[in-house]
Amino acid sequence: MNEINEQLRDLFNRIPRRHTAENVKEIYSILDAYEDLLMTMEADPRYGPQTAPFFEALEPIRATIKKSNSPKAGKKEKDSLFDEASGALKDSVEAAMKL
Repeated sequence: MNEINEQLRDLFNRIPRRHTAENVKEIYSILDAYEDLLMTMEADPRYGPQTAPFFEALEPIRATIKKSNSPKAGKKEKDSLFDEASGALKDSVEAAMKL
């Protein structure tokens, strides 16, 4: 589990806070890697049952990021939505590290 915890910490440290086109790509990449790690944790009998809430949090985060990248949204709204999504992702990864 130490290896998974290190990978979670690396992902946590990579999560961007400001909305830019590059950061949107980066956060999607982090979400995909996080989902893969959650699948690894789910396969471990010690952590499997406890991982379900983490999977449930992924889709709302993705939806918020998608909204933050909408051409209809203004700069301030994009920043706010992206900050909300990155904060939720940080909270989720941090909680996973505590398992």
